[in-house]
Amino acid sequence: MSSDAPPPLKALLTAFHQNASQACLDLARQCDTGNAAFHPLQSLLPHAEAHDRRKDLLLITDMALAAQPEDCRLLELSGALRMQLGDIDEAIEQLRLALARRPNHMPALSTFACALTQGGHFDEALVVLEKIRAHDPSDPSALSNIAYLHSATGHLHESLNLYRQAIHAKPDHPQMRLNYSIALLKAGYFQQGWTEHEWRFQLPGHTTLPMARLLPNITADLDLRGKHVLITQEEGYGDSFMYLRFIPLLAERGAIIRLWGADVMADLCARVNGVDTVQVGGDIPPYDYHCPFISLPRAFAATATPFGVLPPYIAADPVKSAVIASRVAQDHNLRVGLVWAGAPRRDQTEAYMLDQRRSMPLDCLTPLAELTGVTFYSLQKGEAASQIATSPLPIIDLMPEMDTMDDTAALIDNLDIVVSVDTSMVHLAGAMGKRVLLMDRVNPCWRWMTGREDSPWYPSLQILRQTTAWDWRGVVSEVRDRLADAARHKHI
Repeated sequence: MSSDAPPPLKALLTAFHQNASQACLDLARQCDTGNAAFHPLQSLLPHAEAHDRRKDLLLITDMALAAQPEDCRLLELSGALRMQLGDIDEAIEQLRLALARRPNHMPALSTFACALTQGGHFDEALVVLEKIRAHDPSDPSALSNIAYLHSATGHLHESLNLYRQAIHAKPDHPQMRLNYSIALLKAGYFQQGWTEHEWRFQLPGHTTLPMARLLPNITADLDLRGKHVLITQEEGYGDSFMYLRFIPLLAERGAIIRLWGADVMADLCARVNGVDTVQVGGDIPPYDYHCPFISLPRAFAATATPFGVLPPYIAADPVKSAVIASRVAQDHNLRVGLVWAGAPRRDQTEAYMLDQRRSMPLDCLTPLAELTGVTFYSLQKGEAASQIATSPLPIIDLMPEMDTMDDTAALIDNLDIVVSVDTSMVHLAGAMGKRVLLMDRVNPCWRWMTGREDSPWYPSLQILRQTTAWDWRGVVSEVRDRLADAARHKHI
């Protein structure tokens, strides 16, 4: 906040940082609420997002709304906060009220479209996005947002055509190009998609290493013999597990491969065929080329092995696996690993909202308690694991003992099937060649494509898809049927 902010607003910021909600409200009433660009509560939204203070700010906003129920900015803020917190129906209602008073307020329309999309109301979201586009037909970002919505609903050819139009108008827009790449990958146009995906380097949060030394595309003329190739972790664990499949192919070409930044994956990665060294933290190791995990498929896209080596390319530690085996030796049931939630990442709004769509409460899996001949083992980490204590579904929880991914791999090695929402456990189990039932959301990640139950990345994986956003009942019913069948076959 600028240093010339009026004293009440400065005090408001201080009070909010100190979690003094009533003081915030009192101070907010003293501030100038007639200036839309300087509305005090709206100015606190970025801090609330970055520090997971959304509920605090919503409390203050609702108190202010009680005093000023016609204030459009408060309605919009309340709608945005409720959307981020997962109260989609109420968020949509608040935003409808705001737009009834300011029908053409573009920021509110944009938030409204986002809330409708988050709630799975895609047709209505499209109407709103078309209204935004009509306001300024020359703005390619509006066209890009419509393209995203078509991709979300599986209308990929329409999406790609719209992205191309938007890119023609603004070819150097990194986020637009990145979104286009994701639509290409989702549609199965992998070679072009991976090339476009390199536009992410123009955005914050990706590699800071020099682009001049980025690993080039693999060709017959590229000599990697004796070259040190530094592979870096760029995003989540799932991405790293997925792309470790390319390491053996680099080693076959004579590269000396160093992995950097693998933390809890370090021991697992060290056993992948072709890895020379794994370094966690410290100074950047010497290298001739560097390559983030996510750029490896781009490098191999035009080769005879665009999907890398087939699973299994990750193996559990045999000693650790044997220890787990001794503990479960008396369990002759079908052993099923369960994951029902991802990492919420509340300080990152987009990731937080995505996690709400991909995750479910453990209670959604209660119908699995009807199964006989099945033992459930938790593979769940994080705060969602606390739901086990009150779940009617009997679950054995060894995860508090699993400190690293290497430990978790030893547990997976002793299971028959892994059932999971879209998390890194899907990738780890798939990379180990374990049978996986993926419980997938509406508007899925590009990796799982559309209209198919299998995956080109993991032959052992089967995709069970939602048909309605936020409704897991059909997926869980299908999981129950498949586990019942697997249990019968195990005991034949």
